[in-house]
Amino acid sequence: MIGLRLIRRMVCRCNILWSRALSSSNPRCPPLVSLDIPDEWSSNFTHSHSPPPTINLFSAANNESARIIDGRSAAEEIKSSIAIEVSRMKESIGKVPGLAVILVGQRRDSLAYVRNKTMACHEVGIRFSIAELPESCTEEDVCDALSNYNKDASIHGILVQLPLPQHFDEGKILNVLSLQKDVDGFHPLNIGNLAIQGREPLFIPCTPKGCIELLLRSDVEIVGKRAVVLGRSNIVGLPTFLLLQRHHATVSIVHAYSDNPEIIAREADILIAAAGVPNLVRGSWIKPGAVVLDVGINPIEDPESEQGYRLIGDVCFEEAVRIASAITPVPGGVGPMTVAMLLLNTLEAAKRALRFT
Repeated sequence: MIGLRLIRRMVCRCNILWSRALSSSNPRCPPLVSLDIPDEWSSNFTHSHSPPPTINLFSAANNESARIIDGRSAAEEIKSSIAIEVSRMKESIGKVPGLAVILVGQRRDSLAYVRNKTMACHEVGIRFSIAELPESCTEEDVCDALSNYNKDASIHGILVQLPLPQHFDEGKILNVLSLQKDVDGFHPLNIGNLAIQGREPLFIPCTPKGCIELLLRSDVEIVGKRAVVLGRSNIVGLPTFLLLQRHHATVSIVHAYSDNPEIIAREADILIAAAGVPNLVRGSWIKPGAVVLDVGINPIEDPESEQGYRLIGDVCFEEAVRIASAITPVPGGVGPMTVAMLLLNTLEAAKRALRFT
């Protein structure tokens, strides 16, 4: 892990270069030095996959369990509405929405996500297509697959299953994706429009959109509340931060280089964990009565499971459920809503392309 001391030296060096450029006889803005570094959470913040058998963090006043926010039932309601609209479209104009997925490699979690998306499309009547490429393929191979789907009028939504192998330039690939078909909402223009007041993106990223939908459906007040997002990925953390701002929350992001993450998290009325670290959030991180959304989906080995593994979240559920007022489980919380939002974005893309109302 890159040390905080090294990062601070890098920032100081950038500030010196900036100061020199502005004070020279020919003042100019120097090129920004990239400080993009991976969020590698310190071992100080990782915990055992299993909570301790005895928990002594809580008083008798915290004996009641939190309300479970059921993402599965909410997703089923949304999918039922989508299926009705797809059927109406087919009867009216003889066409249905089409979704294409580009899958690179054989990551176990990516294969599971794609399988879930395939099943969900079949359930609601959306046409599904997949381009499977080996991990050894080139960026040009991925871009070619994207270009073909861009030109295919029967495909209204395209997503590149992330993460891609490390040797790929995700930004370059996503720039090839048609803005009108970017149902994952990751195109720079969609993210940019989400960030700018007064503008609307064509599509909102699916997981953040699903999180807000769960909060609204659960009658959780967002306006004026203090929200903390753990993690700052382009896929979840950053767009969730932007979307919460759109709903007038006071938002903070905690990342791997934040000082005192536990203290910041404990100030949250709404805590959204999207760091990708199993059991990162323990009971001591949670403000009593907070609403907790656990975006983490972490496979861990489990010989007793049929698949050989089980899924746990970024939040230690057994501890959090005794402190929070409401919480999403893993699995069965944010995950199903992410898929439902993808289907909804695809339906909206098809309606826009086909001018169907």
